[in-house]
Amino acid sequence: MSEIFDTVQSKTEADILRGLKNKQKEIPPKYFYDTRGSLLFDEICKTEEYYVTRTEIEILKENIHEISSVIGKNVLLIEFGSGSSIKTRLLLETADISGYIPIDISYDHLLDSVKTLKESFPHLKICPVHSDYSLETELPLLIFDFSKKVIYFPGSSIGNFKPWEVKEFLKRSASTAGPGGGMLIGFDLVKDKEILERAYNDQQGLTAAFNLNILDNINNLTGSDFHKENFEHLALYDEQMKRIEMHLVSKAEQVVNIKGEEIRIAKDEHIITEFSYKYSLPDIYLLTQEYFDIRKIWKDKNNYFAVCYMQTKAW
Repeated sequence: MSEIFDTVQSKTEADILRGLKNKQKEIPPKYFYDTRGSLLFDEICKTEEYYVTRTEIEILKENIHEISSVIGKNVLLIEFGSGSSIKTRLLLETADISGYIPIDISYDHLLDSVKTLKESFPHLKICPVHSDYSLETELPLLIFDFSKKVIYFPGSSIGNFKPWEVKEFLKRSASTAGPGGGMLIGFDLVKDKEILERAYNDQQGLTAAFNLNILDNINNLTGSDFHKENFEHLALYDEQMKRIEMHLVSKAEQVVNIKGEEIRIAKDEHIITEFSYKYSLPDIYLLTQEYFDIRKIWKDKNNYFAVCYMQTKAW
């Protein structure tokens, strides 16, 4: 079993309080992913309404040999937000991967995922990192050779960054990949509003449970006293901003305590838990051009999703 390299620091309380003290209250979406949240997300990915995961997997399966060829040989694969590493298996089975660094904020989920991967790929060098990939992340010292670093960022998580955050994230990613390195990344594409809103309001109520579970996780992390039964889930698409918005709506006037600080929440007040921006192909080129050169984009037949391989710009 690979030892987990742990870089998570105790900035959680300040991070959460900062968001809840804003005029528009918000909770960073990274706090969705405790053990239960990660498991709920895995279940969401199986629903009929949530097209993202199955569409991306379809793209990968149909193009895996070309993708493997484009990313190159003797690759150190670094995955941001590895979760269950389901899609990663396709790369590990086909591409020339010399080592794998999964990075995830959920320690238990990371532990379980690495254990499962070690059983399937006993000779693969795996160096798991417990960290928040949205911040500067220190990588472990590696004692094996590789030719290039490729960051893998599947799903639509790039959409969780606000426009002013994306540039800094891509700049850090290019620095991590280094000269000659690359990034294999997923983008959820702009599409019909009804399709998008159905994806975040599944009939089973899994997305609602996932959204509300963030409050349980915050209680566990900070000792706060949120009562999730006092909130309801809301997800809607803002066509002008090209983003899905996930909200928790307060059913009553209430006060939440976090480490001696009182957060007052009015009846019908909204706490934003996630933005998920959707992109057109011109958006993608414009977004990435400062730090990466796009080598290839693969899409599904419905133009729902895109998988993009980018190479870091020379410097």
